[in-house]
Amino acid sequence: MQVAHMNWMQLEDYLTHDDRVVLPLGSVEQHGYLKLGTDAILAERVAVAAAESLGVPVFPVVAYGITPSFAAYPGSLSIRVDTYVHLIKDLLDSLATSGFRRILLVNGHGGNTPAQPAAAEWMADHPRCRVKLHNWWNAPATWAKVMEIDPQASHGSWMENFPWTRVAGTRIPMEQKPMCEADRMRTLNPQEVRTYLGDGNFGGLYQRSDMDMNAVWETAISETRAALEGPWGL
Repeated sequence: MQVAHMNWMQLEDYLTHDDRVVLPLGSVEQHGYLKLGTDAILAERVAVAAAESLGVPVFPVVAYGITPSFAAYPGSLSIRVDTYVHLIKDLLDSLATSGFRRILLVNGHGGNTPAQPAAAEWMADHPRCRVKLHNWWNAPATWAKVMEIDPQASHGSWMENFPWTRVAGTRIPMEQKPMCEADRMRTLNPQEVRTYLGDGNFGGLYQRSDMDMNAVWETAISETRAALEGPWGL
């Protein structure tokens, strides 16, 4: 149930028998040859697929996140950390006001990690509510499946290259890119990051078979659904 396609009366009726809800979190940033909206697309899509059989509503993805290191790549939009924390808390306030008590944040972007302490602080002031932050791509089972298929996987590489994140008509390189040094990259300013990464892929193959991608995706859906099912501690 996608909230964007529901009216308020339907949502009010849902709240008479369930108080779970999903809010996907993403980012608009460079992903090499993939779509700038990759993180937002994947977070919302896996959330919708996971929640469908449970009849739990999914809000539209919060498409913008924290990504200052990619500022030198056109189209990479970043929110300041303090702004993002306030945004998450404001949205949680609104969800609680509507009547939701069990809130799953399905996150698709590593830079959005401040959402976790923001949610913890918020719960301290809202003891009747529970919030989980689920990083769908590196949750245990999904990450294990990625590693099983190919341990050379990273940002902008094959592990994010699904049919729905590909740019039509774009030629994807066939070679395997050497892995970048993450510790080194963290010391660089945005222009230096672009010089170091070039096309933006952190390393690994750019694309694998759709069979491999489907194996990752089905695992991610199942693991996200399990997070939504609980336990919730209420």
